[in-house]
Amino acid sequence: MTSEKFFTNKYGVIIAAMLATFFWGSAFPVIKLSYDELAIRSNETAEQLLFAGYRFFLAGLFIIAFMLLTKRNARYKKATIKPLLKIGLFQTFIQYVFFYIGLSLSTGIQGSIIAGTTSFFQILFAHFMYKDDALNWKKVIGLVVGFTGVVLVNLTRGTFEFKFGLGEFCLLIAMMAGALGNILAKNGSGKMDVAYLTAYQMLFGAIGLIAAGAMFVGFTPLHFSVDAVWMLLYLSFLSAAGFILWNNVMKYNQVGKVSMYLFFIPIFGVMLSALLLGETIHMFVLLGLIFVTSGIIIVNRTKTGKQKNASVA
Repeated sequence: MTSEKFFTNKYGVIIAAMLATFFWGSAFPVIKLSYDELAIRSNETAEQLLFAGYRFFLAGLFIIAFMLLTKRNARYKKATIKPLLKIGLFQTFIQYVFFYIGLSLSTGIQGSIIAGTTSFFQILFAHFMYKDDALNWKKVIGLVVGFTGVVLVNLTRGTFEFKFGLGEFCLLIAMMAGALGNILAKNGSGKMDVAYLTAYQMLFGAIGLIAAGAMFVGFTPLHFSVDAVWMLLYLSFLSAAGFILWNNVMKYNQVGKVSMYLFFIPIFGVMLSALLLGETIHMFVLLGLIFVTSGIIIVNRTKTGKQKNASVA
């Protein structure tokens, strides 16, 4: 089965999307555990960016190694520099500057649920970028329901006080950048091999992250234990595998058709954060999760037979 057949087949899309969202959901607790292992505190922004840069530089190298092993052309092409820099800016650099800072100031569960807003931002951007992906009343209702879930998860347990701090704000900005990066990657995948696109946009984004962190603390301020190395390798692997899978899903399918699968990120993230970090799933977390996932399903629910291939406006 060719890549196109797999990523347009109903079951192929489900398998690829579920794997990608599981990987991304698992990133929340593993990053928090990495911070603990490396003694990176919430106010140590430069160290956070440096760690993110290590992760994505390794991920890019993993993909290039995979391409070489499978005898695919991994040589860099000068003509692709502009789209790769643009995708790397949003999908790796901006997204993960705000993601790593935001997660250090938030819980794994809160971060996981806010991650569900990526789907909503993709729908909003698609409205302006694709002729056949315009907003309608159903999508608007879904957006309202979904963002209600974000409000609920930030209510203080036992009170109705809304607490939305810098961490949650940074995570929202990260999801917005990631959504735009996903759409830019979809457009770029029409002219570039997905593995090539993913590898080099990650390398460019990682260089920016490393440079930003090293400017303040140098290139090697972190002391890696064996556990920290394994966590870094896992985070690099999940980035490489997750983005290749998702960028292929985005390449061969309409944005609105596949964005619904992103609701698995908060589900996997919440479950794994509770399991690995011992975080409490209280009533407002459950309500928030229900609202976010319901909103994503409403936004992406379409009538059978009316899906068309996306065309750039």
